Amino acid sequence: MMKHYNYLIFLMLPFLMISCITTKDVRYMQPSESLVINEEGLIPYNIPVYRITRNDILNLNIVTTPKGDAAQFYSSLNTSGSAVAPGASTAASAAVRGTGTGGVGGTATGGNAVFYFNGLKVDSKGDINVFGIGYIKAEGRTIEDVSQEIQTKVNENFQEGKSEVRLNTDGITYYILGDIETTGLTGEKVAHKNTLNITEALALNGGLNRTVDKKNIVIHRKLPEGIKVAKIDLTREDIMNSPYYYVQNGDEIYLNTRAKSLNGLGKDPIQTLTTGVSVITTALSIYLLLKNL
Repeated sequence: MMKHYNYLIFLMLPFLMISCITTKDVRYMQPSESLVINEEGLIPYNIPVYRITRNDILNLNIVTTPKGDAAQFYSSLNTSGSAVAPGASTAASAAVRGTGTGGVGGTATGGNAVFYFNGLKVDSKGDINVFGIGYIKAEGRTIEDVSQEIQTKVNENFQEGKSEVRLNTDGITYYILGDIETTGLTGEKVAHKNTLNITEALALNGGLNRTVDKKNIVIHRKLPEGIKVAKIDLTREDIMNSPYYYVQNGDEIYLNTRAKSLNGLGKDPIQTLTTGVSVITTALSIYLLLKNL
């Protein structure tokens, strides 16, 4: 009987060595010689500027003094329900969003009905139609560029310095998709921040478990020209030099499962040991059964 146990231990050793994950597989931001730092020892920011794409929905507010009420020049549709500072008047509000939100007013299918019906939509030609101003080219341009053009047109109706154009996206909308082990992480997410990096996004949603392959995170990024696909490795600190370290509006983040975890292996040492013992014990039982027939 002891002989069989010796064989069992002998068979399990290579099995455990192959199937177990190491600290290099799970630790975030491990030192990397290729990390770029400046002369002050700081990691430079590499934050890409978001450029508007077709089918985006934008949030526009035009603020004036009470005597220069913007509603007399522009659509009054969006003046109701706007939060305005005392002594100010607001017109043309509308939500924007590259793809929708799961927040207040959202639905299980994604998006927000209020933003959808009242927002400035970028049409198939890449234009937005601001009532009272007309069509303005938006696709491929930055929020700041479009804001400045609208401000120039608004100044034609108001004394310069007496009105302010506020054009924004409704925060950063992004999507996380994983397997059944990451159901709590999967879904449509919204961050009302100017910038958001990938580690912040994951931290806000509880982080990654050990079944996720941190070396093979896939990002689909929406650009005016099309969709860019990139892979990032969260175990290397030089990911901070990548433009894909920063999440952009409309990003889709795909979490791939480790190959070792697909069959219940590599999640933790105890589970790997238990699975290994079960497999080998079953094989030996079948062998002994056949041998005695």
